[in-house]
Amino acid sequence: MATKHILILGAGYGGLQAAKSLHKNLRKRDDVKISLIDQNDYHTLLTELHEVAGHGLDPHGVKVSIEHVLEYTKVDFIKDRIIGADLKEKKLYSEKAQYDFDYLIIGVGSEPAYFNIEGMEDYSLPLWSLEDARKIQRHINHMFQLAVEEEDPKRRSEMLTFVVGGGGFTGVEMMGELIVWVRNLCRKYDIPREEVRLVQVEGLPHLCPFLDPKLIAKVEGYLRKKGVEVLTNSFITRVTPNSLTIGETSTIPARTLIWTGGVKANAFVEKLGISLGDRDRIVTNQYLQTREYPYVYAIGDNMEYHDRDDERLPPLVETAIQSADCAAYNIAADIKGNEKKTLDPNLHGVMVSIGPLYSVAQLSGMPLMAGLHATLIKNLVNIHYLFGIGGLELTLDYIRHQFSYKSRRSTRLLQTGIGNVQRKNSTFWLLPLRVWLGLMWLVSGIQKVQNDWWSSSWPLIGLTGSTDATASATITPLTGPHSPNWYKAIAERLIMPNALFFQKLIVIVEIGLGIAFILGVFTFIAGLVSIGMHINFALGAGLPQTNGLPDLWWIAASIAMLAGAGRAFGMDYYIIPFLRNQLRYFQKNRRLNIQKGWKL
Repeated sequence: MATKHILILGAGYGGLQAAKSLHKNLRKRDDVKISLIDQNDYHTLLTELHEVAGHGLDPHGVKVSIEHVLEYTKVDFIKDRIIGADLKEKKLYSEKAQYDFDYLIIGVGSEPAYFNIEGMEDYSLPLWSLEDARKIQRHINHMFQLAVEEEDPKRRSEMLTFVVGGGGFTGVEMMGELIVWVRNLCRKYDIPREEVRLVQVEGLPHLCPFLDPKLIAKVEGYLRKKGVEVLTNSFITRVTPNSLTIGETSTIPARTLIWTGGVKANAFVEKLGISLGDRDRIVTNQYLQTREYPYVYAIGDNMEYHDRDDERLPPLVETAIQSADCAAYNIAADIKGNEKKTLDPNLHGVMVSIGPLYSVAQLSGMPLMAGLHATLIKNLVNIHYLFGIGGLELTLDYIRHQFSYKSRRSTRLLQTGIGNVQRKNSTFWLLPLRVWLGLMWLVSGIQKVQNDWWSSSWPLIGLTGSTDATASATITPLTGPHSPNWYKAIAERLIMPNALFFQKLIVIVEIGLGIAFILGVFTFIAGLVSIGMHINFALGAGLPQTNGLPDLWWIAASIAMLAGAGRAFGMDYYIIPFLRNQLRYFQKNRRLNIQKGWKL
């Protein structure tokens, strides 16, 4: 049987989702080949670009490795830039190669729309790619550097005026980041905050027109409270290197205009010779097939699709994901000889962040939200998406970047804490402490066996060794004078009636901890258990003392083990990567493959 080749063009939100769905539907078919083509080897979290532009997030925080997402799937990744296509002959072309296909999913995304505004494309700073965000970040910092040295008040004012053109979600989020970063830059360059002018310009009567009026009022009120000039019903008509014109006569002197005023489909689709709709989006049928070629599908920002109410779907992440799932399903159905399904969008709402600590959210089935809890919801949605395409690892990376690797400086106390979290330390130096802690636990467990903990009725509780009372063979009580009443109740009602069982359990745990630390096996879990054991001892008869002070070094050493101590000359060096890769494989294939993932 001839092999069917499915090509996905573009690794945006829709492209990655299509790859994932095709693998799910066709992974057992040997007669199908799936390839994803993109000019970059990473997927960009476009919804977080404003954080990079506002110096609130390192660029790596919005990059997702495509190879990581596609690992252990049926999908091959091809890094190349497609410059042409012959859809009738089912071919794509780059400068160096030709790619044949039987099915094609077009998900090349969007680009800024400038609406023929004079000077807009030449002098504004669009925000639609990672490089755009980096350019904005460098430009804003440069303006402050120039302003410090500028003595002419007019030119200094131009340098310190920052305008965001467009009051949609991206524009408002960009302004939210500017509010915070400008405050930091003013401190850094010793410039009074009053000299900095922030302006949000929107042609419609209100910002974020898709939101509920109550949330719109909160967005506009928050921006004004933070010193932003909000100009609605205001159309930018002309842009120069040091000013922009609103309407016919109003001029704002400014050397920075960040443009978020609209998008259109990527210019590549104009070369395809197929039916295009508004803003060059590809016209599709209910199955997301193009009019001219039923084996060519369009998704996300590239499609023009109307729902049951004849409303055009907005260019949202949810739109891209749901359309990608639909296109992938229909291609798989065509190959299997099954019935196709119609795209029935189910959009759950929108969230807009205005800086790191304030957001608004309008979600179906939930009350309107504004404030920090809406920010939490937005982060949870991002985590849900990343877990869907890459599993637990990507979600942990996101959390680490969002809450640890912040580029902007905060208060001295907070920055000190963040800096210590960011600091990379070598686990090699934990090796002696890990082995010593393991030996202490192992000896403690062996001594308990020698002192009849395995067969006698409750001879001792607590640590053994020189600090214990085993030499006199006296019985250490389960509780002490400082034990809380709830702990005494548990000891009397649960532990004492089952004394021998708990003695054996403690022996097993102590010997197990010793072996785990010495061999470096699951040291994070062992560290938590070790901490719990000593808290238990402290609540009971109390910890041994030296010079009147409790011996807390066990707990301190156990906490140090949480830093991945088993990765240095320990089995965790092999086991943890193996388990991580098994998790990756299971998430994408719903089964394990013991042969994969070993670090040799």
